[in-house]
Amino acid sequence: MIPFLMLPLIVQVGPSVGVGAGGSLPQAPLEIPRKKTEVAAPPPALTPSVQCRQLLAGSAAQAQAYAEKWLKGLKGSARAEPGQCLGMALAAQGQWVEAEAAFTAAREVTPASEPANRARLGGMAGNALLAAGKIEAALDLLDQAHGEALGAGDPRLAGEISIDRARALVALKRDGDAASALATARAKTADNGQGWLLSATLSRRQGKLGEAQQQILVAAQLMPLDPEVGLEAGVIAVLAGNEAAARRSWLSVIKAAPGGETARIAQSYLDQLGPDPAPSGR
Repeated sequence: MIPFLMLPLIVQVGPSVGVGAGGSLPQAPLEIPRKKTEVAAPPPALTPSVQCRQLLAGSAAQAQAYAEKWLKGLKGSARAEPGQCLGMALAAQGQWVEAEAAFTAAREVTPASEPANRARLGGMAGNALLAAGKIEAALDLLDQAHGEALGAGDPRLAGEISIDRARALVALKRDGDAASALATARAKTADNGQGWLLSATLSRRQGKLGEAQQQILVAAQLMPLDPEVGLEAGVIAVLAGNEAAARRSWLSVIKAAPGGETARIAQSYLDQLGPDPAPSGR
């Protein structure tokens, strides 16, 4: 009698039909899998934001039309992203007041639970007003954006907005407040060359040449090819009595950006110095 527990095993194995010599079971025919024709996956669809950036790189007017079409029919927070696209397209065309309105509208529909995004859009709006020459209104927006960035726990964003706050404060002749804003910017975004360049310029204007020299050196390390840095470095050098260093800085600007506005200013500074007393041997 077969034990009850072995019955299921026998059912699974089945009778030994066709057992070959040696008691081995015949092998099943080898099934060679057919090669499947590999179809290349289609490229991932571009998101609207990526499409906006690509259009901006080619034609700001096309980016504006794209953003306006994107905005149609959208409500609430869904309007934030296309609104930012529209603001960037308008800014790229120099329509600063309109750009500010687009950025502000995008910020207003961004949920309060996204303070960093609100701060970023507020900073963009403030920058647009700075470019439009509406300095006090710009500062109001930038102060608000700075507070939101701090509240969001995003020190880097707060530092970047502090740089723009400093620009507005300098334009309002509030140099002391601008210096404080730049100190904040340097502390929170130490790798931002613009913060160091603006700090050097402000220190130089305040007669703090020692600080200006240290700050322009950092700016030059972070932005070695920026003609604005070379221009400012030359001004600081000549005020410190180092005419040779000033000439080298201004000549580097002319070489790096020939035909540009900074090159024209650098040449005018060289013309004020007159002929180089030691054109060779240095």
